Amino acid sequence: MFRQLLDTANDCLGGFRTQDARRSQALRNWFQAFALPNVREARGLELLREWLSPEQLAQYDANSYFDVTGCDSGKRYRICHGTAMNVYEIDFAGNPRNGWCFVPNAPLVAGDVMLAQKIALETDERGALVVAKNFMPSASAFRQHCSPTRTR
Repeated sequence: MFRQLLDTANDCLGGFRTQDARRSQALRNWFQAFALPNVREARGLELLREWLSPEQLAQYDANSYFDVTGCDSGKRYRICHGTAMNVYEIDFAGNPRNGWCFVPNAPLVAGDVMLAQKIALETDERGALVVAKNFMPSASAFRQHCSPTRTR
């Protein structure tokens, strides 16, 4: 009789252990699903920061954007924090002249996209602009996208 009760108790506990293991795994999966994008974003921004000049880094830290100079034309471009429609050709006063949308052909985080845009404009400006889509930015959209008070 005691042996039978012990076997029944073990069977019940075994079921709980299986449920607990499933719940623990589900919780781990849920946590990783939310944690990984933040890890990728942080790593992307870390790599971007390593490639920025000291002036660009200070500008990015203060304003969430940085300026680059095109290697072919010498034009100035402002790359704002983001993954699309975040590159603006600017005049000497920092006002937008044109907007350019070009991104890598892969789903990347903002830091990686901005780094690719920086490298493209500084090393192959003509090639980047050939594939870019041109858009006319409104002053309000430019201020909203490239505003110093904008949060990342």
